Amino acid sequence: MTSRPRTRSRLRRAARAALWALAATALAPTVALGVLAARTPIPPELLGETEGGPADRNSVTITDRSGTILAEIRDEGRMRQRRLPLDELGPTIERAILAAEDARFYAHPGIDPLAMARAAASSLIEGRVVSGASTLTQQLARTLLSAPRTVRAKVDVMALAVRLEATFTKRRILEEYLNRVEFGPNVRGVEAASQLYFGKSVASLSLAEAAALASIPRGPSLYDPFKRPELLRARRDRVLERMASHDLASPEEVARAKGEPLVVGPRFRRGSAPHFVAALEQGGLDPCGGPQPIPSGAVEIRTTLIADLQREVEQSARATLRELSSRAVTAASVVVLANETGDVLAYLGSPDVDDEARLGANDGCRARRQPGSTLKPFVYGLALERLGMTPATLLPDVELSFVGADGGAFRPKNYDERFHGPVLMRQSLGSSLNVPAVWLTERLGPSSVLERLHDVGMCSLDRPPSHYGVALALGDGEVTLVELASAYATLARGGHSVRPRAVLEVSLGDGSRVEVPSVAGPPVLDAATTELITDMLADPRARMASFGERTVFDLPFRVAAKTGTSKGFRDNWAVGYSESLTVAVWVGNFDGSPMREVSGITGAGPLFRAVMSAAARFIPPGELARPRAPEVEVCPLSGRAPGPHCPHTKKERIPEGTKLGPCQLHTSVLIDTLTGELSGPSCQTDVEARPFEAYPPLFMPWARTAKRPLAPATYSLRCPGPKGAASLDVRVLYPEDGAQFFLDGGARAHIRAVATFPNGAGSPAFVLDGSRLKADPEGAVILELTAGRHTLHAEVDDHRSDPVTFEVE
Repeated sequence: MTSRPRTRSRLRRAARAALWALAATALAPTVALGVLAARTPIPPELLGETEGGPADRNSVTITDRSGTILAEIRDEGRMRQRRLPLDELGPTIERAILAAEDARFYAHPGIDPLAMARAAASSLIEGRVVSGASTLTQQLARTLLSAPRTVRAKVDVMALAVRLEATFTKRRILEEYLNRVEFGPNVRGVEAASQLYFGKSVASLSLAEAAALASIPRGPSLYDPFKRPELLRARRDRVLERMASHDLASPEEVARAKGEPLVVGPRFRRGSAPHFVAALEQGGLDPCGGPQPIPSGAVEIRTTLIADLQREVEQSARATLRELSSRAVTAASVVVLANETGDVLAYLGSPDVDDEARLGANDGCRARRQPGSTLKPFVYGLALERLGMTPATLLPDVELSFVGADGGAFRPKNYDERFHGPVLMRQSLGSSLNVPAVWLTERLGPSSVLERLHDVGMCSLDRPPSHYGVALALGDGEVTLVELASAYATLARGGHSVRPRAVLEVSLGDGSRVEVPSVAGPPVLDAATTELITDMLADPRARMASFGERTVFDLPFRVAAKTGTSKGFRDNWAVGYSESLTVAVWVGNFDGSPMREVSGITGAGPLFRAVMSAAARFIPPGELARPRAPEVEVCPLSGRAPGPHCPHTKKERIPEGTKLGPCQLHTSVLIDTLTGELSGPSCQTDVEARPFEAYPPLFMPWARTAKRPLAPATYSLRCPGPKGAASLDVRVLYPEDGAQFFLDGGARAHIRAVATFPNGAGSPAFVLDGSRLKADPEGAVILELTAGRHTLHAEVDDHRSDPVTFEVE
């Protein structure tokens, strides 16, 4: 009897031990998880102790001036993201994400045993994984840890989830989830996803759109809205049903939402200026303004671009290249500026950034290339200021040779392979003649011309003047299209410089906004001079000699424009401006290969016309002001005051106070009518005065070749001329009498003097200030000149030319 109570006692003790063992076994994981959670550190980015990882840095949205999204500059991980506080995300997405991922979010401590049990039971019954049991907090923890799906990683995720719940409020955890979890391939956070897929902020989403977004985290690639919209819609509808079943939306709301079509598509437009965006990302598009990095904390940058104009520019460029394809032209670039502010209204680096065959990834707006004749207006402007010239100044377009940058002879020619003789500055600039521009540059000195080009913003010309030489006037250097546009905008602004502005406003993550002012520089050109340059560039009659009566620059409003073609037909340019707009165009090939029979007027010119016309539909072009200089009657051949023998006159803008000497190219000479030769004073009969043209020695070879009406070179034997006259067989052609030169940054100037000598002459020479210099076989010599007045004549045997006197300053 006594053994039976003892047995029952032992059984009770064994039962209690078993129960304690079972309890300990059941509680051990929970206790272990609690201990592990207590020892798990909070990621520092959640505590604000570091600058944070990639998930804490917003991608930057780039818009045009009206707010149209152009692109998004992503973080270092190439993720789109935009962080917002939970209150700004709105309640709709909160309800949708809870229904989709964690309806018991506000009831569990970070892990949900009920969900885990339910998921396990479903998996046993179905023989496969039917649903997951991860809470929102666990998903956030997995994102923070970048954890793989291993057993140990799952334990770490559960521990961190418990720690997060013990440290932060539910709303903070939900905010971090919505800003950190991936909502599609390379899309982090719900706001970035909303902007990408629906083109609006998440707070503005409809219930159906919010449910679609909430469906994506379950499988960001599986439910990619662009690749699998049907799968996404099916899951969206299941999420909507869950919202109804959990009282997160009414049945009526869900019914309406399920009937809403799923319409996704980015707001990024074709032609959304990828090169412009890349320039901003790399620190700006102005090479002279220094790097301008995107401000830290920026979330949106409102640029100066007009998206609709940008699209038209791209379309026009594509059309131009189609028309020029048979002439080996594959690339084009365009910059459009607003003159008042320097705002970049359109920026086309290439028509197609993805065209690998045509090297479309290159940005032609920032590439350095030879600008051809587009630099000439600044040479002519400097000559107006420093040499006292006017639009009516006579310039030589004859065969001349100059000292090149390499010390050899440089012989410029015109595009049409012809020389036009004496031309007035207006026609020389308008018709883009080469010799007059080089002739002026030699007088001004390459260093002075280079300094002027730097003044107007061409900082890419970073070599010394000796590197360029007098060929700088013809574009023998490299500049960018942006620099050219800025320089011509300076002309349009009456000589006041302005830097290109690409950004209007920067929005920061804290909600503040920073406006970016335009940067107007000091006046760098004389206002009266720029008025005359503009008037010459806008004159269709001045272009007629080289480009014909009608050109692409004949628009409904006046534009001042200039073309350029680099050596070897590798670059084509057209740059010009109205009162309010400047357009710069480059056409060519990114690989540097030459085009075939394409000039600035036929290549870049048509695209310039199309772009200027398009820009004028967005910004009124205005009216170019006429110069203040009065119109004066001049001789169209000499540019001087008409004399009694001038057959015609024309009006020209001449600055007040300028004294025009009388025309000396039209003259009347006594001719012996019996011989047709000059008549000396001894003949009284058979003599008559006849009109002729009388040119300085520099123009005589051209005049003879062109068969101009020149007076006879010899006197009649019965009417001999005066004794002691200089030989007409020896003449100094260059420099001309009264010429003025400037020292080019050194103690000496180098000028190539040229003279005519009789055929078969013995020892032709020049005499400079009394020193005899032997002429080379071409009848030339390089003069090394110091500052001061110099006298030069040519001589050979008993023949001697008239002396010429010139100044070097």
